[in-house]
Amino acid sequence: MEKPEVDAYENSLRFVSVIAQPMASPKLMKKLFKLVKKASERKTHIRNGLKDVQRAIRKGERGLVIFAGDVSPIEIMCHLPAVCEENGMPYVYVPSRQSLGSAMGVRNGSLMVLIQEHKDYKELYDKVVKSIKHIPVPW
Repeated sequence: MEKPEVDAYENSLRFVSVIAQPMASPKLMKKLFKLVKKASERKTHIRNGLKDVQRAIRKGERGLVIFAGDVSPIEIMCHLPAVCEENGMPYVYVPSRQSLGSAMGVRNGSLMVLIQEHKDYKELYDKVVKSIKHIPVPW
């Protein structure tokens, strides 16, 4: 019998855009949300939302970017993975913007989050980045 978490993960994948790659596994997603929670305690080390993340990247801030895969229309943010690659920033998709928002502690969903490295959660940050680099991308 499958865990309810895995069922919810599989169900939320139905609403994900085709371009949402690399997609986090349920195990990695758990680590990502734990990292988001810890980074949320340090308000200066996390950026939330399309405009805030774009502005931060443009100003030279670096870190890990987590995108929601169920954004519609996807055109509003489909250029950002290329921007991350140009800047050498790791990025990953999670299936649901609602779960990404609730991991941050906000009521509404979140399209994307930029997490900067900090000594309080550096070990978890490094583990997550290493895991992201090992996710196979289908193209």
